[in-house]
Amino acid sequence: MPSQRRIGLTGGIASGKSSVGRWLADRDIPLLDADQIARDALATGSDGAKRVLEHFGDRVLASGSSMVEGRIDRAALGRIVFSDPDERRWLERLVHPLVRDHFDGELLRLEQEPIVVLMIPLLFEAGLESLCTEIWVVTCSEQQQQERLMARDALTAEEARLRIAAQLPLASKCAKADLVIDNGDRPEAWTVLVESQL
Repeated sequence: MPSQRRIGLTGGIASGKSSVGRWLADRDIPLLDADQIARDALATGSDGAKRVLEHFGDRVLASGSSMVEGRIDRAALGRIVFSDPDERRWLERLVHPLVRDHFDGELLRLEQEPIVVLMIPLLFEAGLESLCTEIWVVTCSEQQQQERLMARDALTAEEARLRIAAQLPLASKCAKADLVIDNGDRPEAWTVLVESQL
């Protein structure tokens, strides 16, 4: 196990992981963002994007894009994978190894840093706990998750519910956490708790 602190920052969708991650990054703590790495893995012209288009076809082709250019309509891809568990697993089998490889390289580059934060929404689902020396879970109520998700991503209540249901329940994540960060009531009330951990 590395001597540096590797904080696995996770939680439910729309629970506030990114807010906590930004707060930590603003304090000059290196932050590795699995969502950003996954987005980059499916960037236009990437091998990942080509494989997604080969698998899903023009159902996920962005409007005005050609199969040759290969720009993915992420909203369309999301609708498919969050309504079909088999398709979601296919996508995860493609993306998770790419994220893991990127993390391995970045952790080597950052090995002299005393603390590194690994922001991984699907930390438990992807089996990446071994990358971390401690795990912080950001939580809120399921109703708050749903409301935030609908507002943030312009989703229907059913679309938001499907995305929440696709992840391990927040209660299960909290049970495995070294630190639980409640982001339910007052905005940024959690900062005192997080600061006390650094």
